[in-house]
Amino acid sequence: MPKIIENKVIEEFKDRDAFSREELFDFFRYFEPDLKEGTFGWRIYDLKNKNIIKSIQRGYYTISHKQKYKPQISGDIIKLAKVISERFEDVKYCLWDTDWINQFSQHQSGKKLIIIEIEKDFIESLYYELKDSFRFDFYLNPDEKAIDFYISESKNPVIIKKLITRSPISKRTEKKIKFYTPLLEKILVDLFTENKLFYFYQGAELMHVYENALKSYTLNYTKLFSYAKRRDREKDIKQFMTNNMNHLVKDIIE
Repeated sequence: MPKIIENKVIEEFKDRDAFSREELFDFFRYFEPDLKEGTFGWRIYDLKNKNIIKSIQRGYYTISHKQKYKPQISGDIIKLAKVISERFEDVKYCLWDTDWINQFSQHQSGKKLIIIEIEKDFIESLYYELKDSFRFDFYLNPDEKAIDFYISESKNPVIIKKLITRSPISKRTEKKIKFYTPLLEKILVDLFTENKLFYFYQGAELMHVYENALKSYTLNYTKLFSYAKRRDREKDIKQFMTNNMNHLVKDIIE
């Protein structure tokens, strides 16, 4: 594909949060009136391969000018990841901490939670493994009472709970340790869904988190809404986004 066409694609769609496959096809047809559907598919593949466009959901794209979400990993996460990756090598899991959210929030929370999610058959094994190895306060599938009376008062709380199947996670390597962390799509859905656990990121703060995340990074809305659906909150999250940041999602949410 000529470089001049690639530049025209960027110029045409750079100010759009999303554009459809049909709009991109019409754009190419202006320069190539006889363009066939099969050839157009290769044009899309080429643009993706060169990181000029990104898919944000089926049939919708955005220009790849936003950076990739890659939060800083703390020393505590590294230490925990080392043990988990060694003891539970072939098991699906992910871990992160709520300091990651501070870049999106209006107020910086002084409360940090470390969240570890793992396949349900390994939750108790992981709990006892880590409890014997670290001096954190570990909480296994905490209920509302535990959150209110214990976790809220703990200085070093670590939450261990079930990893929902097909959660949006990815492998990461730090200091030669390979481990899994949640994608931003998963974090946003979890903040919305688990309002008791993440009580300090609710209300107006949650709106700030969502809006800043959407502005700063390219999200895969297919992954986000598919995961939200598995958590039975797809309609609620779509309504929340439409009500509070419609200017960012009006081309995406029908």
